Amino acid sequence: MSVNSAERKTELEVVLVKAGRTKIRYRSELLRDDGNHIAVRAAWAGEGVRDFGFVRFEPGDVFTEHYWRDRWYAVKEVRAGDGTLKGWYCDMTRPAVLDGAELVVEDLDLDLWRSADGTAVLRLDEDEFAESGLAERDPGAAAAAVAALDELEKLARTEGGLAGLLVQGRRDFHHRL
Repeated sequence: MSVNSAERKTELEVVLVKAGRTKIRYRSELLRDDGNHIAVRAAWAGEGVRDFGFVRFEPGDVFTEHYWRDRWYAVKEVRAGDGTLKGWYCDMTRPAVLDGAELVVEDLDLDLWRSADGTAVLRLDEDEFAESGLAERDPGAAAAAVAALDELEKLARTEGGLAGLLVQGRRDFHHRL
């Protein structure tokens, strides 16, 4: 399915599942879906300000979120309300599932942050991941999540960073049209 400005906007509800329970649901606008790579745009869905120390997510922030049906991560480009790029927040997830108007994503606890200027690349929540028991319950999923984190960290430390991954996804999409 192709979505562009000449077509009606399609709304999806992103459903983030963690440890078998829905963590958060929020509305998003479908930007594109090439059959594998799904891109949506959503406003900050949290309540108030969330200050991580290395970045603040707050009302007015806009997330352009990229999900794949064959990859174990999601990449979210984060911009302030004025359009200033804050950076990229990445969740290690099972491959995304689009079910009707719901985009369901299972969070596997591991995260990565890359600041807009590339000076900060941070692996996050490795302690939560270890405590989750995923390695014992589903060793294959745990290994895929760690491999995805390693892959994204390596990419985030390159000059093009994560933007290169997202540009490649757009190129692949347009090439198929």
